[in-house]
Amino acid sequence: MPVQRLNLTGDPTADELLTESPLALVIGMVLDQQIPLEWAFRGPEVLRHRLGHPLDAADIASMDPDALAATFSAKPALHRYPGSMAARTQALCQAVVDEFGGSAERIWLDAVDGADLYKRVKSLPGFGEMKAKIFIALLGKQLGLTTPGWEQVCAPYSEVGSFRSVADIVDAESLEKVRAFKANAKKEAKAAS
Repeated sequence: MPVQRLNLTGDPTADELLTESPLALVIGMVLDQQIPLEWAFRGPEVLRHRLGHPLDAADIASMDPDALAATFSAKPALHRYPGSMAARTQALCQAVVDEFGGSAERIWLDAVDGADLYKRVKSLPGFGEMKAKIFIALLGKQLGLTTPGWEQVCAPYSEVGSFRSVADIVDAESLEKVRAFKANAKKEAKAAS
């Protein structure tokens, strides 16, 4: 499915894993919360390195929760909240096993249309409405998603030429544009309240 190599972390090895491993990409998206996005999306590569083998949903789902939390907490921690994000990652992997036969790419490849895709993504642990839309936009804008109607279910993140989210980051310049967009949106929201 990869149409282009993702460029989200500034680390070629981490970006290659995100591009090649659907599970890594989904885990990175879950970790993208309350930390810089580069840190979040580097997380799957750090996790893979610490586990000592390729990321596998069934393996992570069946790990002792305390052992996984310790893996997340080892210095430097994978996340600002390593314990809760380890639990969320494990729940995500269990959902991938239970609902998609252990293959994260089935989340989107088996979707019949945009509405079905949105429902599948939003049902994942750690994915609310906005995160589901951004993830679908990332798949569509950068990884060649062809599910009919994907653009409609993730609007406005599907907008061509926008710099709203991780879906629009292809290099350092676009990263700065996304950061500026988010800072402005936050400023406007604060002024409105």
